[in-house]
Amino acid sequence: DGDDVNEYSLSTAFDVSTATYVQNFSVYSQESVPTGIAFNNDGTKMYVIGNYGDDVNEYNLSTVFDVSSASFAGNSERFSVGSQETVPTGISFNNDGTKMFILGSTGDDVNEYALTTGFDVSTASYVQNFSVATQELTPNGMSFNNDGTKMFVVGSTGDDVNEYSLDNPSSPTVCVNDAIT
Repeated sequence: DGDDVNEYSLSTAFDVSTATYVQNFSVYSQESVPTGIAFNNDGTKMYVIGNYGDDVNEYNLSTVFDVSSASFAGNSERFSVGSQETVPTGISFNNDGTKMFILGSTGDDVNEYALTTGFDVSTASYVQNFSVATQELTPNGMSFNNDGTKMFVVGSTGDDVNEYSLDNPSSPTVCVNDAIT
């Protein structure tokens, strides 16, 4: 409702029961219906996707993982996914940022993009998609394990987590069409 990114501090790593609210950062000027967020590995970039603009908005963080230090990178660092997905709900990158994955509920699929410069969305180009419609008609979130051997999709139709095995785990350029359900 606030069209913002809310930051929480966890006193115990990865234990959400220890979370305390820190601050927020409004993304309303770029996206009034934010639905997904991702960061680059070192926390100097933040990416917000939403289904008002159907695009990925890139932000620079002058203090790592501190949303109060975020600034919009500019329109040249905005990437439209509207040709592939008009209701994007999730975003993820591979480990080196040369692949970006956009989850959406219009196509009920994961759309894969190649980035010629890691974590620079202005260099993204569409590659292919992978349908999750057989398992989930309203996908809302997606994540990969660290070595790229598994993809996880959660949704509100099945209210469950769907796990996919990827058959090229040694490659940092995970290919969603290599998924085996």
